[in-house]
Amino acid sequence: MNMSAKAVGQRSEASVIIDRDKCIGCDICVQVCPMGILALDKDGKAYMKYDECWYCTPCQTDCPVDAVRVNLPYLVR
Repeated sequence: MNMSAKAVGQRSEASVIIDRDKCIGCDICVQVCPMGILALDKDGKAYMKYDECWYCTPCQTDCPVDAVRVNLPYLVR
């Protein structure tokens, strides 16, 4: 199955975890992602559109409300 062609639901094992309660829809994480995997949904909340994360973390470090967490795999840490 080609995951890049399907939307990825928010789940605990996703590469990027968005806390929807904290997200203010500022679009910064979407703008700084070099892979273009993040987007805003119809409610203006960020979500992981594709599962192609490079674990580079600008989405996490640039989020002004700490709503984004990059779930680094054990071997990358």
